[in-house]
Amino acid sequence: MPLPDLDSSVGHSFGLEFDSVIIRQITEVSGLKMEQDVIELKQNTADGKYAVKKLPGRPKAGEVTVSRGLTEDSSFERWIKDSRFGRMSDARRNGAIIVYDYEGLPIKRYKLINAWPKSLEIGALKAGDTSVLTEKLVITYESMEVD
Repeated sequence: MPLPDLDSSVGHSFGLEFDSVIIRQITEVSGLKMEQDVIELKQNTADGKYAVKKLPGRPKAGEVTVSRGLTEDSSFERWIKDSRFGRMSDARRNGAIIVYDYEGLPIKRYKLINAWPKSLEIGALKAGDTSVLTEKLVITYESMEVD
């Protein structure tokens, strides 16, 4: 039974797709945004009053952070090694962050253009701690499209 429209926007799970490889164990996505510069045009109106008009400028590049529990999958590590060793033709990729509904069907795709990993952070290692060990990947991208 399909969910009502009001409930369809509840993101149940998230995935990261690059080079036709989908990682569905993403637990958190933060910092995902589209932004552009603002150009201020200062001018006088026909009646001689000073006015500031704001115009859209160039789109800005962005960064997004994806988190997941530590797994045997080493795709994050392999990807960041490409950028760390200057192999940017291998590191720059087009991909997407996918939001899935309760039934596992994609409801929204955020396409990242010319994305590459900026950093990989492993959660704190504490003896006797019972929390899940996580890894956070910060991905920088040149532009984003929404499907």
